[in-house]
This record gives sequence, structure tokens and C-alpha cells, in this order.
Amino acid sequence: MPPDNLPAAINFRDLPQMSLEEMGNLAGGLRREIIEVVSRNGGHLAPSLGVVELTVAMLNVFDPGKDRIVWDVGHQAYAYKILTSRRSRFHTLRTMGGVSGFPKMSESPYDHFGVGHSSTSISAALGMAMGRDLNADSSKVLAVIGDGSMTAGLAFEGLNQAGDMGRDLIVVLNDNEMSISRNVGALSSFLSRNLSARWLKKFKRETENFFKQLPGIGTDIADYMRKSESSFKSFFTPGMLFEAFRFNYIGPIDGHDISDLVDVFDHVKRLEGPNLVHVLTRKGKGYEPAESNPTYFHGVGCFEPETGLAKKFTVDGCPEIPSYTEVFGDTLANLAGKDSSVIAITAAMPEGTGLSKFADAYPERFVDVGICEQHAVTFAAGLATQGYKPVVAIYSTFLQRSYDQIVHDVCLQKLPVIFCLDRAGLVGEDGPTHHGAYDIAYLRHIPEMVMMAPKDEAELQSMLATALELGRPVAIRYPRGLGVGAKLTDQPQPVPVGEGELIREGTDAMVIALGSRVYPALEGAAALEAEGLDVGVFNTRFVKPLPIQQILELAAKCPRLVIAEEHTRMGGFASAVLESLADADALSGLTIRRVALPDSFVEHGTQKELRAAVGVDKTGIMNAVRELCGRDVQQTVE
Repeated sequence: MPPDNLPAAINFRDLPQMSLEEMGNLAGGLRREIIEVVSRNGGHLAPSLGVVELTVAMLNVFDPGKDRIVWDVGHQAYAYKILTSRRSRFHTLRTMGGVSGFPKMSESPYDHFGVGHSSTSISAALGMAMGRDLNADSSKVLAVIGDGSMTAGLAFEGLNQAGDMGRDLIVVLNDNEMSISRNVGALSSFLSRNLSARWLKKFKRETENFFKQLPGIGTDIADYMRKSESSFKSFFTPGMLFEAFRFNYIGPIDGHDISDLVDVFDHVKRLEGPNLVHVLTRKGKGYEPAESNPTYFHGVGCFEPETGLAKKFTVDGCPEIPSYTEVFGDTLANLAGKDSSVIAITAAMPEGTGLSKFADAYPERFVDVGICEQHAVTFAAGLATQGYKPVVAIYSTFLQRSYDQIVHDVCLQKLPVIFCLDRAGLVGEDGPTHHGAYDIAYLRHIPEMVMMAPKDEAELQSMLATALELGRPVAIRYPRGLGVGAKLTDQPQPVPVGEGELIREGTDAMVIALGSRVYPALEGAAALEAEGLDVGVFNTRFVKPLPIQQILELAAKCPRLVIAEEHTRMGGFASAVLESLADADALSGLTIRRVALPDSFVEHGTQKELRAAVGVDKTGIMNAVRELCGRDVQQTVE
């Protein structure tokens, strides 16, 4: 049932006719709806709760059927989705076939630009503004960007061009002093300065009193100072910064006062040129658990809405198995205790990448660069020239932004930077902007790079130990979610570089598997025994250097090969195996099937649903083996 005060058919077109009291009640209903749905489906709760009043006020003044609203990142767009004709489907948020967790142009005409990562909104909105002017259109274009996103270079590139072009553009800076984790950096401090600070009040009072005591001219100077306070004030506020970019600065405004917001937006709508509205909000507003712990509730799984407590998951009744992220963080902190040259680097996600424990234990060797992935890589390269071992922990999909830096600043100079790629493969409900589907393709071809993928969390420990010993560029990719329950150790041992592991012998077919696909291959091979098929499984471990000699020996004994990976088929691990087999003139007589992600963007859903849908799960591997062996393909359900 819809929450109180939130009619099932509520729509942005209703807002201009609402009173302030009615809009306030609507904001409360929106919050209840968002909390209820996210508690069941998971999602980005705290960011969306923080912009409810802002969304209501914007849609009261601007018409998304005509005006263009670009949300940066999209973590904050839940209320917007509800109010733009998706109220009846909002309960399907982040479920397979349901409403996306991010703005998506193919989902709604009111989603004017698709987003998944940060800091793109100003550039995209400026492009729309130029197109609007060329089309002689009278619509307005807004970019809604968070203060965390404003730390990225791309945002400033957009600001710089927008100020130079002088086109009508409204940038709404949502300032909650947080991105995912608390913001870092000089710019964040600048945005957060408090004009009522005690030192500033004292400075102004003492200066005015001093001038008043000067004979003849003192009183005039003091009066001039008071009249010029706005200029004085701008020196200590973000207005100075944005006006340097030729933006008209308005703010800061209370982002939870609908009346003030509507008045400001109504005024800004009439202004020409680039304008920036600085809005102060509270992340998690209206839900005490999210307000007190906005980092945890930034992106959260299922929880109890009454308490905010997470719903715990166990495997076979045993205590919760740690995630790959947790194992990575714990292991790196352990290894850093034995090696003082290890430095951990994250791009605004210490919790998301598992580095919080490291940060607590070794704060002098932990660096959060903010949402600046390119800077993180080159910064790490600089550290490496000084004899340190920088470990850059970034989600696979976000490291894509740093490709040029990886090539030129790390690999070309043969610097020992270690890239730990969390969320490699299908991540689930966050969808195509977050799937780590391309890292093998964009990393394996770079000279000097070593690339590996663990079959389980114990092997992840060993690969971290390996990477720290190699003294060269290394990338380790590992999936989102829980491990398989492998036994962990405090003394991880390195694995031989370029050497795989034959886990199961087989004569009818051999599955050459990488990373997260090793255990599904083992389970599939065991199940195929009942069908009379003898299937082997080889854990490759390394994408580069590929254990090609071992693969050649296996292919000579068993000419039916299934190559399994959780990565796009184009340019991925299977491509590397096929290239190496071709170079060795070993393809003749072999029959090969590839199990990989399709050459298309995979939508959102649970990891299990998506793996089944694209055929990279146990059933998909079994069917590839059956096809090779001339058996009927079966649509069994795991």
C-alpha cells in the first residue's frame, strides 16, 4: 500500500498547485516510500533521503517534460523517479526487469542523461545547453551535482567551459559534506567553511572598532566596511571560487526549506547565463539511522526499516562468510604490518574497498584522494618512484577512468603499483554502469602488466602476497560478494607467476576457468558425472602471463575445451587463450566453447539472476560441455 500522504498517481505536474504544507507532507510520504522499498531491495538510501525537499522544489518550478535535469551519479534520484511517472513501479527498484537504481534514458523520457559514476553532469548539461541554443529552444538546463563529485577534475573542466561559453545553465550544488565516505581535500574544506566561525566574527568586530577610533575618517571607513560586507564575505565563501569561473553564485540555501528553495529556483529561472545554486542538505535526512551513519546507508543491502539493522546472511547455518572485500582489507592490513613500504590508496571509498581497517591501523600510510581515480593512479606512480609499494583499491568499472595513467605513468615506467579491482564481473543490482566487465580487455594488452584472478578468498590472500613481491605493475581482479568459505591464513604464501592449477582431471572435456568461474566449473563437472561425462577443471589463476604451456599440455590430452570467465567475450580471458593457442599452431583438432558475458550491456538484477540469464553460471558451463560432447543441452535450475 502507498504510504500516508503519497497518492499512488502522484506526479510532478501536481506540484505547482500544492501549498507549502502539502509539499511538506509529500516530502514525508516520499521518504517513507523510499525507506520501505530500499529496506526490501537495497539501494542508495542516505543520498536520496537528503534531496527530497530539493527534488520537490525543483519540480515545482521546472518542468522535466520541457526542461532538462541532469543528476550527477544518480544516487540521489529516487524521489525524482517517483515523481516522474514511476510511482506505480517503484517497488521494483533494482530488481531484474524493474526500475533502475540510476537515471537511464531508455527507461523514461524524464531521465535526460544516463549516469553511474560521478562528475559528468556539468559537461553533459553544457552540451545540452548548447544544443538547445542551436535549436532556438527556450527550455532550462540544470545539473544537480554533489560536493563530493565536485572534487573531480571533470567537474572543473565543465565549469571552466561553461563559464567561458556564457550560456544559460543552472548548476545546483548539493552540499552535504560527503560523497560516499566523508569528503577529503582542500576543496571540500573550502566549501564547508562557516561564516559564523568565532575567529571571523572577532576579526570583523575588532577591525571595525579599530577604524572607529581613527579621528576624522574612522567612522566613514567603518560604514564603508559594513556596506562592503558582501564583498568581504565572498572572499571567504565558495562564491569567490565559482564567480572566478564566471558563474553567478546564489547561496548557501537550506536544502530542506521548500519555501526558500522554491523562491530561489523561481528567481534563478529568470536569470541568464551560468548560475550556481549552493544548497546545504543533510545526508539521510528524516531517517535517524541514516542520519547518524550516512556512510553505511549510502549504498545498503536489505535492512529492517524500524531499526535500520541489516539482515544477516549465513551459509548452511554457519556464521557469515567474509566477503572478498573484507578479506582483501584484512589481508592487506596484515601484510602492511610486516612491510612498512606498503601504502593503501582509495578514491573516496575506504569502506567500499575494505580499507577502513588499514586506515585505522596505519593512518600515515593511508590516502583517500577523493573521487579522482586518474589522480590516484599517477599519485601512486609517484610514490612508487620513492621505493614504496602503493596498493590502489578501486572498483573495476571506476578504474576505466584511469586507463591513460595506467599506460603512461605506471606501465611505461615499469613502476610497482598494485591495482586491486573489487567488483570484477557482474555486480548485481547496480546494473551496467557498475558491472566490472571490461578490465581484462583494457589491462591485459598493456606491456609490463601482470594480471591475476583468485578462485576463492584464500587465493586472493596469496595473490596479494605475490603482488607485493614482484616489483612491477600488477592487477588483481575479484568479485563482489561473499567468498566460498575457503580457509584463511595469517601467513599467505605467493603463488608461482604464470602457473595455473589442475584441480580435477578429465578425459571427455576440460574447463579452463578463471577466477569466480572456477567453483561453478567444479560443481558443474561433479554434476556431469551422473550423465557419464568425465570433465576436468583447470584454474588458470593468471591472465598475464598466461600459463600457456600447461594449457597446451591439457589440450593435447583432451581436445574439447570450455573456456569460462565472468568478463565480456570481446578481448577477454578466452580471447587471450585462443590467441596463444593460435600462436602455438595448436588450434587444429581442438573444439572450443567460450562461456563469457555477451557483447551487450547486461542490465540489473541479482548476481545469480544475471549469471543465469547470460549463461555464465554452473548451468551455462554444463551446457557448453554437453554441446561439445554431443549431448542435449538442458535448462536445469540451480
